[in-house]
Amino acid sequence: MPDYGDYCPVQLAAEVVADRWTPLIIREMVLGNTRFNDIARAMPGISRSLLVQRLRHLEKHGVVETWPSPAGRGNQYHLTAAGKDLERVIDAMSRWAIEYLFEELRPHDVPPTTLMWWMHRRVRPEALPAARTVLEFRHTAPMPQTIWLVLDRGEVSVCHQHPGFDSDAIVTSTTADLADVFQGYRTWAEATEEGRIDVTGPPRLTTAIPRWFAWSPWNEVTRERAHRTATRN
Repeated sequence: MPDYGDYCPVQLAAEVVADRWTPLIIREMVLGNTRFNDIARAMPGISRSLLVQRLRHLEKHGVVETWPSPAGRGNQYHLTAAGKDLERVIDAMSRWAIEYLFEELRPHDVPPTTLMWWMHRRVRPEALPAARTVLEFRHTAPMPQTIWLVLDRGEVSVCHQHPGFDSDAIVTSTTADLADVFQGYRTWAEATEEGRIDVTGPPRLTTAIPRWFAWSPWNEVTRERAHRTATRN
């Protein structure tokens, strides 16, 4: 890592958190991911060796600490007090990008596997049904793919193969249309009314599904920014 000197606090902070991938690793931990594989899944493109390197770097600088896994195998990664304080930095960076780089954002480029992983970590456990519920998401484009979310007693599993349980509700859409809802470009109600998302299943479930997800942490910021852009055009 290049040494920019210690003349300025911005320089010191940049040496800790400004390398490629590092802010995204912190983002994942701010959002509650503590296991190595979970952090990696949320960032397609990062190699496992580079993730190890970045985590060690953050641990060295007191941003991350390693805990033994309660399961007895492997480790968990947790933010220290200094790491948790970076939540304000991550939030400010995201809001800045939405405000000033809005036209450069490419939400439709997210792969279905990554989108479903993001969605599963943004579930509201308190809103889920008491009984095990299986949601089948049929992505129709750009690449047809089916992914299941199994919601069971507040826990959520992402399954890329049939989970062995019947689906209680089926959601059919392009990945882009589902990403629009997650990011905040349109609401679930708007997407279903426009026919962009089709939901089949018992009404007690299909009407409740949007309340089970908290969506992107910057959903409302994106929606407000998209509205301003549409109004100007």
